Amino acid sequence: MNFLSQFKHKNKRVLVRVDFNVPIKEGVIKDDRRIKAAIPTIKYLLKLNSKVILVAHLGRPDGKYAEEFSLKPIAKRLEELIKSKVEFTDLRIGDELKNFISKSKSGVFLLENIRFYPEEEENDKDFAKRLANLADFYVNDAFGTAHRANSSTEAVAHFLTSYAGLLLEEEINQLSKALVPKKPLIVILGGVKVSDKIGVINNFLKKAKYILIGGAMAFTFLKAEGYEVGKSVVEIEKLDLAKSLLKKGKGKIILPVDVVAAKEKTEQAISSVRKISKIHSDEIGLDIGPDTVNLFKSKLKEAKTIVWNGTLGLNEISQFADGTKETAKILSKSKADTIIGGGDTAAVVDNLNLGNKMTHVSTGGGASLEFLEGKKLPAIKALK
Repeated sequence: MNFLSQFKHKNKRVLVRVDFNVPIKEGVIKDDRRIKAAIPTIKYLLKLNSKVILVAHLGRPDGKYAEEFSLKPIAKRLEELIKSKVEFTDLRIGDELKNFISKSKSGVFLLENIRFYPEEEENDKDFAKRLANLADFYVNDAFGTAHRANSSTEAVAHFLTSYAGLLLEEEINQLSKALVPKKPLIVILGGVKVSDKIGVINNFLKKAKYILIGGAMAFTFLKAEGYEVGKSVVEIEKLDLAKSLLKKGKGKIILPVDVVAAKEKTEQAISSVRKISKIHSDEIGLDIGPDTVNLFKSKLKEAKTIVWNGTLGLNEISQFADGTKETAKILSKSKADTIIGGGDTAAVVDNLNLGNKMTHVSTGGGASLEFLEGKKLPAIKALK
C-alpha cells in the first residue's frame, strides 16, 4: 500500500476522500472531531502546493439533493480550522467542475455531498472514472467509510495512483495493535445488540483473557443464563447463540453482577441499583451497577492491551451514563494500550476530555467494528 508520507509530488490535483459525516442541527455542527482528524492530510498536501479536492458524504440522502444534508456548513468550519480559503462547490462532477478547479486560485475545494449522486452507493465504475478525471492522484483518508464499497471509496482507487492518508494510516496501525496485542488483552463490549458484536466476540475469544460485557446486549446473555431481566432489551432470536458463546467463552466472558434499573427511559425516572437476580418484572436494566464497575476495574488491572467498543448504559440519559463514564476514567489511568472503537464510545471519551489519555480513539464506528472482527475492509483493500 502507498502511504501519503511517501507522496512527494508537487503542484498536482489530489482527490481526497474524507469522512465529514458529522452531527449537524439547524446548520450548527455539534461535533467536529472528524473534520479536525482530516487536517493533517490536507496540510501535508498544501505544503506540496497541491490542489486538494475533498469528497465527503453526510447522512443518508438516498441519491438525491436534500438541503439538510448539504456540506456548506462543513466548508465554513473547515475554513476556520485550517485558516485558509475553502472553495465549496455544488457543480456537477464533470468537465465544468474540472475547469473550475483548474482556473481557481484556491488550494482547497469541498465538493457537495457525494451521496446526492445515486451512483455513489452503487459503486458505479463510470461515475468513479468521472471523479478520477478531476485529479492526478487519489488519497483515501476516510476510515469511517472504509467498510463501504462506494464509488468514492473503492472504485475510484482503481483509476488513479492511490495513497492511504495520514489518518487512515494511523487507524490501520493503531487498530492492528488490537489484532496482534500485547497480552493480556481485555475487551470491553457494549451497545444494544449481540448481533452487532458476534464477529468481534468470536475473533477475540481466542486472543483475549476476558471479554467484559455491558450495555443492553448484556441482558440477552443474562437471559441465556436463566436470569429474569424484566423489560430489559433481549434479542430472543439470539438466545441460543448467546448460550453457545457463553459455553465457548466459559471463564472469559464476564457479565454484569448488578444493574441500574428503572420503569422508564427518562431523566425523571426513579432508578434503583439491583443485583441481577433481583430485577423487578416491570423494570428495565439501563446501566451497569457500581459492583460491576468495580468487577471490571479489578479485571482491567491485569491488561496490557484494552479494546473497548460500545457504551455500557443508556448514555443519552445522564443518570444511566455513570457506568460508561467510570469505565472511561479507569482506562484513562491504565498503563495498557487503550484502543477505543468509534461512534458513541469515542464521543463519551471526547466529552470527558480523555482522548489524549488513550492510546487511540478511532474515528470509525462500523468500520472499526469490522476491522476488529478481522474483516478485510473494501476501501483499504482497494489501496493495495
